[in-house]
Amino acid sequence: MRVRLTVMPRSLGPAEAGPRGLDPPPGDRRYPAPPVRPRLPATALALAACLAGCGAGGGDDGPVRVLVTRGFGAETIAARLVQDPAGAPSAAALLRRLGLPPRGGRPFVNGIAEDPAEPAGVHGGDRVWLDRHAAAAPAVAAVVGAYPEPFRHGVGGKRLPVVLECADGHARACESVAARLRADGVLALRRTPGTSAGEQTLRLLLGTWHQLRGDPALAQLDRGPAASGVFARFTHGGRALALLDRAGRAKRTLGAGAGLLAATRFERQAPTWAVTGTDAAGVAAAAAALGERRLHGRFALALDGARALALPLAG
Repeated sequence: MRVRLTVMPRSLGPAEAGPRGLDPPPGDRRYPAPPVRPRLPATALALAACLAGCGAGGGDDGPVRVLVTRGFGAETIAARLVQDPAGAPSAAALLRRLGLPPRGGRPFVNGIAEDPAEPAGVHGGDRVWLDRHAAAAPAVAAVVGAYPEPFRHGVGGKRLPVVLECADGHARACESVAARLRADGVLALRRTPGTSAGEQTLRLLLGTWHQLRGDPALAQLDRGPAASGVFARFTHGGRALALLDRAGRAKRTLGAGAGLLAATRFERQAPTWAVTGTDAAGVAAAAAALGERRLHGRFALALDGARALALPLAG
């Protein structure tokens, strides 16, 4: 196993496809018309997308990125690349091999907390992150700080279908998120909120909190970080966003234009990401913040207009 210390570069997605060729002149018989293909139903489209980007083979490209931080991402302790993770049954085992014992927190693999009883292993292209913080802090099941994971490489070396669920009234923000995902090599099917939950589906829900709060996964935010693992909570019917410290205490409240990017898990489902806010401006701010540069090493991110606030807040 070869290991080297390096500065983490921003990963680039695949290039967009080039422009299509010119169509032949109308009625020109030298160019027979292409056959008309019937439109596929939604289930067939989903299957086609999964065949193109799901299943085995999603986690065999490139080294494993290892990040160790302290204080919920406030301080970086180590950042390494592991060229050959073969034989690492878990993130905890890999960290121990690197001389970085996994104490003070559970490691995340592609933004999902590793289950010590059923580790999914570490595969090429994965991102392993360990944050050391007070043991009394609420447990966190999923974070946004490994973006573009888990959307690019999935879980256990298998890519999962990705669904972008956009509420009405946010077409521009929805397209912004879809474009960001495409640029980062992720194909996301579009659905209306609440139509695609499942153990093997990664979801991004986009809309105001008033529009999204009925989703079972996101509804956990109303019960605080002990339930959701997210150090933020909407109040006043979704018109205000309370930002919490590491003990779950409200330290600051944002109003109009506040946005939130966060991830959580419900029961055995794959993570659900929230791209949300107190109003349309907050949703747009959250959508614009989606990207590796702003999310790297963050548990969740609040937006106060253009200003980004890492969560949880310092106590």
